[in-house]
Amino acid sequence: MQTYLEGLDLWEVVEEDDVPLSENPTAAQMKAYKDKKTRKAKAKSCLFAGVSQMIMTRIMTLKSPKEIWEYLKAEYEGNEKIRGMKVLNLIREFEMQRMKESETIKEYSNKLLGKIINPRSLTFYMEDNTNYNRKIK
Repeated sequence: MQTYLEGLDLWEVVEEDDVPLSENPTAAQMKAYKDKKTRKAKAKSCLFAGVSQMIMTRIMTLKSPKEIWEYLKAEYEGNEKIRGMKVLNLIREFEMQRMKESETIKEYSNKLLGKIINPRSLTFYMEDNTNYNRKIK
């Protein structure tokens, strides 16, 4: 989602807090404020479009794209302990992989690559491969 918003040049409006328009704004300030408000609405629209109907009902009352993003991050990332457990489960799945007789080498290698890439998406790295100690980057 972040990459999608960056591609649309909307990511910076997700990261920043709302700044009210100052008293007696100039025409340039009013135009910049209107442009930023429009970009925030577009970012919210993208965030709404990227979630399921169930999540949509939870985030539709949030006012800014930043609030929505923070909620989604908390909902899907989880805390350090949960991410650690997810990594351990993925490592166990990887270690238990066996090639089936009906699988081709390409299918099996693609399955293994999928198991390798998943822990990286949880922003962990392994300090020691033997006892699976983790640290957050």
